[in-house]
Amino acid sequence: MSDHPRRPVVRPYRPTDRDALFDICVRTAENGGDSRQTYPDHELLPNIFAAPYAVLEPELAFVLDDGGQAVGYVLATADTPAFVKRFREEWIPTVADRYPPPTGEPTTPSEVMVHLLHTPERMVLPELADYPAHLHIDLLPSHQRAGHGRELMHTLLDALAARGVGRVHLGMVTANTAARAFYDRLGFHVIPVPDPGPLTYLGRRTTR
Repeated sequence: MSDHPRRPVVRPYRPTDRDALFDICVRTAENGGDSRQTYPDHELLPNIFAAPYAVLEPELAFVLDDGGQAVGYVLATADTPAFVKRFREEWIPTVADRYPPPTGEPTTPSEVMVHLLHTPERMVLPELADYPAHLHIDLLPSHQRAGHGRELMHTLLDALAARGVGRVHLGMVTANTAARAFYDRLGFHVIPVPDPGPLTYLGRRTTR
């Protein structure tokens, strides 16, 4: 018997990872930090930024598994316009009872997010047309800066390349400078988008 702890491994997402997926999302959603104080409903953000990918495109969902527990993930769609259509037709109906469409201008952080949930078409921008895939990657702070993010990203890039998807993009909160440094190291570049709001769009080829 070895006393050495086993290094976490990247593996495909499984439905039993759902609770961990939600937990990772809320604990990293506020500029890379814990969002639970800002969003009292701890299922809201995962139902926008994590669960739809794992449910609609599980073949592009991977987790970092540490002793049977998911501690990070990378999620993607190969085809953003097709994903947006499925998000509207297949995903929103499963959560609309809990998060009805907003009436009037959103005034709280949660209302802003419910508005995002109900406007998936915001993901389709002409400037991103050459980057049809997009992704979300999150790691618990305990597992950051150890090479795991790079491993997750490489696993996803290889999966996209194997499907013939040439380029991928992501939208990150511009204020999250640590994330930006990570993406820069992985070879992402800025995609200029007029009026990007609080986001910076980054992209790269899927081949490494």
